[in-house]
Amino acid sequence: MNGAASRMFACCRKDPKVKAKPVTKTKYPPRRSGDLTIEYDVLQAFQNNYYVQVTIENKHPLGRLDHWNLTWEWPKGEFIYSLKGAYARRKDPSDCLYGSAGKFYGDMDFSQVATCQKKPIISDLPAERAEDEKVGKLPWCCRNGTVLPPLMNKNKAKSMFQMQVFKMPPDTDNRTAITPPMKWNIDGVINPHYQCGAPVRVDPSVFPEPSGLSAISTAVATWQIVCNITKPKPQQNRCCVSFSAFYNESAIPCNTCACGCTDTRKCNSQASPLLLPPEALLVPFANRTVKARAWAKLKHLHVPSRLPCADNCPVSINWHVNSDHKEGWTARITIFNWEDFSFDDWFTAIQLTRTFDDFEDVYSFNGTRIPGLKTIFLEGLKGLNYLAGETNGTYAKDPRVPGKQQSVLSFTKKHVKHFDITKDGFPSKVYFNGMECSLPPIRPHKSSGHKSSISVIALILTAFVTLLLI
Repeated sequence: MNGAASRMFACCRKDPKVKAKPVTKTKYPPRRSGDLTIEYDVLQAFQNNYYVQVTIENKHPLGRLDHWNLTWEWPKGEFIYSLKGAYARRKDPSDCLYGSAGKFYGDMDFSQVATCQKKPIISDLPAERAEDEKVGKLPWCCRNGTVLPPLMNKNKAKSMFQMQVFKMPPDTDNRTAITPPMKWNIDGVINPHYQCGAPVRVDPSVFPEPSGLSAISTAVATWQIVCNITKPKPQQNRCCVSFSAFYNESAIPCNTCACGCTDTRKCNSQASPLLLPPEALLVPFANRTVKARAWAKLKHLHVPSRLPCADNCPVSINWHVNSDHKEGWTARITIFNWEDFSFDDWFTAIQLTRTFDDFEDVYSFNGTRIPGLKTIFLEGLKGLNYLAGETNGTYAKDPRVPGKQQSVLSFTKKHVKHFDITKDGFPSKVYFNGMECSLPPIRPHKSSGHKSSISVIALILTAFVTLLLI
C-alpha cells in the first residue's frame, strides 16, 4: 500500500478426515536376511550385453572372508568380457572360440575377454591396484579378498566389483532379458563355510546420483543371493583347540585328523591323541613323538602300536585354566599359526554358555561381548593385530617355531551357582576368523583323569618307613 512492501501469509493445518495412503506393494519379493548377502545389480542393459555390479556384504558378527573366491555357473553360455575391481583366475579364450559364443560373435576379438569359463573363479584385487584407473577406483574393492565382521570395521564388511557380460540367444532378442548366474559359492582361506541359495529377483537397488545432486538412481534389475554359515563336517575344520589346566599336569591336544588326514598308512586316524606335557604344544607335531612317548611312560599311559595321526590344522588354540579362587577364576588363551603366511586383522571368539555374564576383562587383546551369542570377541590391539607365520628355530637343528599371540581373561563367580572349574572353565565353542574350531571331547580332570606316577599308598608307606628309620 502506498508503495510500501506487502506480504501474504498462509497457514496450514492437518485435515483430520484425510487417511494415510496404504503402503505400495512391491513387485518382487522383499529382500531376505542372511549371514552373507550378494547383490547382483544390472547397471546398464544393451541388446547383447549388460554391465553388472556385484556387492558382497557380511552381516554376521563372526562371519569373515580372506582371499575370497567367488564362483557360479552361467546357465545360457554367457561370458565375462571385462572386469573391474576383481579378476578371473583363468583367462582362456578357447572356450569362446570353439564354442557357441565363437559362432554367434564371429567378429569379436576373444583375446581381450576376461574369461570364457562356464564356471569362472573370481577373486578380489590386491590393495596396490585400488587406484588403478583401468581396474580399480571402486568403493569396497581391492582388499586382497578380505571382508571383516561389521563388529570389527563396518567399512571393511563389504566387497564390490563390476563386469561386462555378453549374452547368448535367446536373451539377445530383448535387451531386458537377463538371466543371472546360478549355483553360487564363495570360500576363502580359513573362513566359515557358506551355503548359498539360488538368486531371487528383488526390487532394484537404489544408489546416490553420481552427479552429487540430491537425487537417486536405480538399477535396471537386481537379484539377491543369500549365503548362510554351516557347521563344518568332522575332519573338515581349519582350526582346532587343545585344553590344559593348572590342576592337571597333562595337556589334551587337538583331535586326531581334526582338519583331515590325507595319508594314514603310517598312523592311526581313529586313535585318540596322546596326552602331552604343556610345553610340547609349542613343538610341531612331527617333533612331538619323543616327548609324547616319554610322557606316556612317566604317567603310565597306554601307547598304541600305530601312533595317532596329526591334527593337520593350520591354526591351533590352547585354552588353559590358569587359576581358581573364591571370588573368580582366570584363563589363558594362546593362538598358534602353523602356516608360512601371516594373518592380518585376525580375531578369535569364545562361546561360554554358563559363564559369559561373569566375564570381567582381557589384558592383551581387545575384548567385546556379544550377548546374543554368549560369546567373547577377541582381536589384537592396534599394532598387534598381526599373527605371524611359522619360522625357523634359533639353530639349524631346532624345530620350526609357530607364530603366536597370547592373553589372559579374568572372570568372577557372581552369576553361576555350584561353579565347577572342570566343566564351567572351558568354552563350548571356539572360532578363529569365523571358522568354528574342533574341540577335544574331554576336559582335564582334577584327580581321576590321568594316572600319577606315584600312588597315594606308596607315599604313605614311604612316610611310615622314614619314621621307623628315625
